[in-house]
Amino acid sequence: MATDSFNKLAPRRFSVGLTGGIGSGKTTVANLFADRGASIVDTDAIAHSLSAPDGLAIPAIRAQFGDDFINPDGSMNRARMRERVFSDPPARKTLEAILHPLIRSESDLAMKEAPGEYVIFVVPLLVESSEWRIRVARILVVDCPEDVQIRRVVARNGMSETAVRAIMSTQAARAERLAAADDVIVNDDGAAKLIPEVDRLHQLYKMLAAASKA
Repeated sequence: MATDSFNKLAPRRFSVGLTGGIGSGKTTVANLFADRGASIVDTDAIAHSLSAPDGLAIPAIRAQFGDDFINPDGSMNRARMRERVFSDPPARKTLEAILHPLIRSESDLAMKEAPGEYVIFVVPLLVESSEWRIRVARILVVDCPEDVQIRRVVARNGMSETAVRAIMSTQAARAERLAAADDVIVNDDGAAKLIPEVDRLHQLYKMLAAASKA
């Protein structure tokens, strides 16, 4: 579970790390919290901006991987990079070494500017990252059965089941995520079922945020 003692790198503002496997419904849950006034910092969106045309990560990506991984518009070629890092673990570590420090620094900037009573960081690989675990006060896991994950991603992205399973194999196992969780929202039966759980946790997080300022 999330540590109660932050190190010097952790944001001082009360924050929650929201995570879950691919297709679990992290964005749906984050949007429900946003509707209630929470400030959302989406690390995937930050990663996309870093690798967009003229993004901060583009010079280092070009230097490490070459021009073949950069589109004519100056953005990272995501399809080519995805194929490379899933078949080459050292290449994935190289990309992570470029992106992750930038994502953390940009996340901290977004947190400082966030207007809500508390901040939710959406971090797909939070459980896999020891640094993110100490940067948040609580870990919220969005959970669903693996067959539901696969069905959703196949329908949403048009990917094959094999491709989805390959992505899942690079993420923490479901049991590992649940073991790390302070809070769990089960997302296996539509958005309506999520609302009472989001309402309950929103009140809890507001209370904890207020207590953290005392």
